[in-house]
Amino acid sequence: MFDCPSHLARLRRRAPLVQNITNHVAMNVMANVLLAIGASPAMVHAREEVAEFAALADALSINIGTLSAEWVESMEIAARAANQAGTPWVFDPVAVGATAYRRRVGARLVELNPTVIRGNASEIIALASASGGGRGVDSTDAVEAAEQAAITLAARTGGVVAVSGPVDFVTDGRRRARVANGHPMMSRITVMGCSQTGVIAAFLVGAEDRFEAVLAAMTCYAVAGEIAHEQADGPGSFAVAFLDVLHQLDDSQLNARLRVEIDDVL
Repeated sequence: MFDCPSHLARLRRRAPLVQNITNHVAMNVMANVLLAIGASPAMVHAREEVAEFAALADALSINIGTLSAEWVESMEIAARAANQAGTPWVFDPVAVGATAYRRRVGARLVELNPTVIRGNASEIIALASASGGGRGVDSTDAVEAAEQAAITLAARTGGVVAVSGPVDFVTDGRRRARVANGHPMMSRITVMGCSQTGVIAAFLVGAEDRFEAVLAAMTCYAVAGEIAHEQADGPGSFAVAFLDVLHQLDDSQLNARLRVEIDDVL
């Protein structure tokens, strides 16, 4: 039986060190989100140290939002070092379908078998098919349209794929789950998805079942969004409320609001 609160409790006990090679826009918000939920963020991307840091971090997240050739090299070095050390890592293929360069980088990172891939529907479809899609960082596809692409990617990498949207979809290629929590206001705050990628990385640390760990990360994040909306008057106050809610999120809130469906093995 899926026990979301136990995954959150494990994260807070361990306070995992999460290395993030993320985009310029996301760094500050992402670091604060990770601190609020109980993790320890490190924004380490220099080519000269990424491999060493990936070997000592508890988890790694990689985000291609603001690409440069030097950062791509750092991403690949860090992913290889994480694989060698047995460190779980999460790939966020931001706007991967927008340009040929992004598609090439995305394909190379998928070949390094991320533990988890998290993106919106258009990103997951583009990544699975190596084709264009989406409108910049925005999805133009429904989550349901990306489910088969997510299953295909999970089977290819041996990992978990999470598709963010009004109803999130999570699969490991065998199991499927949907999270109906959350609120549309979350899409009005920049880098909410990027920050979620770091949270997923934190939830992976020490998890016996990585599918459930990803599902718990998605659920906690979505429930926090619901509660934050109830306390906010608009995007600005929502961003502040979201950090407070993440910090205070507890078992009773999760159990009362949980709207998760898990399908049988495919």
